[in-house]
Amino acid sequence: MTRDHAATDAFTRLHRAFTFHLGVAVGLAWASALLAACYAPWVRNIRPLLDPAGSGRVESTWSFLFALPVVLTLAWLGSVYGREMLRQFRTLPSDAAEFALAALVAFGVFYLAVDRAVAALLLGF
Repeated sequence: MTRDHAATDAFTRLHRAFTFHLGVAVGLAWASALLAACYAPWVRNIRPLLDPAGSGRVESTWSFLFALPVVLTLAWLGSVYGREMLRQFRTLPSDAAEFALAALVAFGVFYLAVDRAVAALLLGF
């Protein structure tokens, strides 16, 4: 009885775990953004409402809530459909180190997406 080597190598196992967890993060980011969208004020410039003493840059409610979930979705789709490209493109000597770095970046973007949704949600209440 032979096993498929591609299904048991370290890269494939790490890739499966990473894409699953990134998919969960994408779903949670979209859920929080959509929930916040139900309560957030839809304005052209939401920044002064969140931080009156902050910067004067303009950011609409649409981009404030949905830009980071879109980035996470694109990263997830790229990870799912670009598995073999990711296997060939290596920057670190260890697969575990590469996936740990990718997970750290993805968690940071996920955190920012949920933080923005919570800030907009608090404005609505």
